[in-house]
Order: sequence, then C-alpha cells, then structure tokens
Amino acid sequence: MKRHLKRVLEVLLVPVAAAIVFFEDVLLHYLGLAMAAVARWPPIARVEAWLAGLPPWAALIAFVAPSTLVLPVKLAAVWFAMQGKFVLATAAIVFGKVVATALVARLYKILRPTLLRLSWYLRAETWLFDFRDRVYGFVRALPAWQATVAVIRRTKAWLAELVSGVTSR
Repeated sequence: MKRHLKRVLEVLLVPVAAAIVFFEDVLLHYLGLAMAAVARWPPIARVEAWLAGLPPWAALIAFVAPSTLVLPVKLAAVWFAMQGKFVLATAAIVFGKVVATALVARLYKILRPTLLRLSWYLRAETWLFDFRDRVYGFVRALPAWQATVAVIRRTKAWLAELVSGVTSR
C-alpha cells in the first residue's frame, strides 16, 4: 500500500514541481533580463536608486506594494469571467501574474540589501529558502523527475543535432 501511495504522489508531485522549477529557472531569468533592460531607462534608474536608499521599513512597504497593484487585474478577471469571457479572464490573470512577478523580482533585487537589515526578515528568508531547497532536493531525487530530465536532455540533443544538420546544408 505504501508503495502505491508513493507512486501516486510522484505522479501528482512531479508535474507541479516541474512547473514551479520551470517558472523559477526559466521565466524568472527572462523576466529579470527584461526588467534589467527597462531599468536602463534613466527615469526608471532614478526610481531604482531612490528605492535602494530607503530605510528598512519603507523598503518593506515598497516591496509589498505590488501585491496590491495586482488586485484591479484580478477584479477585471472576475468581471470578465462573470461576462462569460473566460479567455479574457485567463489572459488578465496570466498578464497580471507575469507583470507582478517581474516587478517583485526586480524590487527584491533592489531592496534585498536593505530588507536584510530587518532581523525577522533575514530569519524568514533563510527559513523559506532552506525549505524550498529541501523540497527541490526531494523532488529532484524522485525517479519520475530523473526520468523526465533524461527525456528533456535527449530531446534537446536531438533538436540541436537536427538544427545543426539543417544549418550545415
């Protein structure tokens, strides 16, 4: 019985974990690059410099503020759904999440040195990242995860070979 439960949990956990790891590793990387490009615009660079100089309590407010900015997008999604426009509702949620994630990731990069001066924040961040790393370690040790990674590697190698064959002609 225990073996079957483990197998069911693997089947349920691996896709969710894969989506989370994909989101963190790939999407956050490219969102970070996009936000860094936007930050080169002088008005944005001035705002970022100002944010970096905030005291810890104000930095915390600036870090949490984007969460409230997503509320109108979520309300719009509910309105779209109530109108039967589910594609628009889904698009609003996805758009809001991507923009909020990009903004929060950029703010985190800018405000983290200031936020770390708050001892409770340092403890919470350390606990959160330690927990995340343990969960990732567990998921990456699952046979289903390892099999998925092997399939992805083989597919990448096959595609690279295919592309190099096409471009060499």
